[in-house]
Amino acid sequence: MNIFLILQMAADAMPDRVAVVSGDERLTYAALLERARTVAGALKQDQKLGFLGESNAMAPVALFAAALTGAPYVPLNYRLAEEPLNALLKRTAPALIITDRTDVAQDGLVVSASSSLLGGKPIDSDAPDDATSPAIELFTSGTTGEPKSAILRHDNLMSYILGTVEFMSAEEDEATLISVPPYHIAGISAVLSSVYAGRRMVQLPNFSAEAWLGLAATEGVTNAFLVPTMLQRIVEQIEKSGAAPQLPKLRALAYGGGKMPLQVIEAAMDMFPDVAFTNAYGLTETSSTICLLDPDDHRQARSSENPEVRRRLGSVGRPLPTIEIQIRDEDGRACGADEAGLVFVRGDQVSGEYKGAGSQLDGDGWFPTKDRGFLDTEGFLFLDGRADDVIVRGGENISPGEIEDVVIAHPSVKDVAAVAVPDTEWGEAVGLAVVVDPETTPPGAEELCEIVRKSLRSSRVPTLVHFCDALPYNETGKLLRRVIRDDLARLGS
Repeated sequence: MNIFLILQMAADAMPDRVAVVSGDERLTYAALLERARTVAGALKQDQKLGFLGESNAMAPVALFAAALTGAPYVPLNYRLAEEPLNALLKRTAPALIITDRTDVAQDGLVVSASSSLLGGKPIDSDAPDDATSPAIELFTSGTTGEPKSAILRHDNLMSYILGTVEFMSAEEDEATLISVPPYHIAGISAVLSSVYAGRRMVQLPNFSAEAWLGLAATEGVTNAFLVPTMLQRIVEQIEKSGAAPQLPKLRALAYGGGKMPLQVIEAAMDMFPDVAFTNAYGLTETSSTICLLDPDDHRQARSSENPEVRRRLGSVGRPLPTIEIQIRDEDGRACGADEAGLVFVRGDQVSGEYKGAGSQLDGDGWFPTKDRGFLDTEGFLFLDGRADDVIVRGGENISPGEIEDVVIAHPSVKDVAAVAVPDTEWGEAVGLAVVVDPETTPPGAEELCEIVRKSLRSSRVPTLVHFCDALPYNETGKLLRRVIRDDLARLGS
């Protein structure tokens, strides 16, 4: 099944329902379909369709226009500096790039402003029925190296949508606020799932807590997805204002894309007691979500006096019914409950494929996520950072997460990251970057080291503690550990 059929079904079943709200522009599902057919008419054979810009109504148009012609859709990171952006554009050619920028022309690209594409004639053909063809080429964030081009095929994406969303399940008044960028898998899955459900998509191109709260109130938003840093800023804005949030229609908040500090989700649950919270864990290569900590799990963990249940508020939940999760040790053996190792995933929505490198699935269909974690006795997945983030001290593997969980419990610590720093005796040691609340009495480095020593053991004690104003995150909420490692290495040299 081609993903274009999602829009075609929605437009046939609810043509007059509003599909997209982008600033002053409002598109119905019928209008969204018409625009997709019009843009598809401008695409030449063997061209990809790229989108370079902030979220606007043309982003979902481009996604479905590409699908209609059988061309891959390539959303590009408009925040990149000139050199890395040009490198991605070169890898995208030949392509039609929808953008209002004038500085991206190069060989193999046809650059067109959004407005110039809407005056053509819509095509009336059917979408190709080859479900195994590439639907999306999505560049990964590249936080540890050059971005990879992940290939998501139509059957991968449809497996995710059909397994998680019911057609026309949204009431006509339901609206989702999309504040993640269009080049992120969460932004793409938000479009596909919202269209299939029939939910109005409200776009927020540039996130700020004030803008998010204002737009959510004005548009009567019922659903939203946020990365942890966004939710943290919303919580801080509400605390700063001293007034209860005026969002009576808000029903559900999903979050993901990074580790959620416990104090943030607890504060958010207190601020929005009638809102259903969901933690969604997924990857670009898995067509979005593979695990969910659902609203009931949140409530049970928050209210439980059983520490085994309560700690699940820090988990990413259990696999979707269509997904299998396995934890393996460094030798490839399956780990038992509560035993940390490497996370592998299997399911029809899992692509695990990169352009130029092919499929990364093993012979049994398992994809190595390169995340570390463990499953508890009830199948809840706890993530422990990326495999590349492990600190190797004298041959002993140390997880940054276990140290961060201990330090973040200090009431004055707002954010923390543990990374490897060079050590002449042990090869690597623990370095700590810490952000403290300026309105509290900050802890000293020795105090934090003593907390780690008492809670864990001496090998986990940091040899370097650096206090800073903020930790570096990318625009989708991923902690840039390599930046912290470089900064601490310079401080320790």
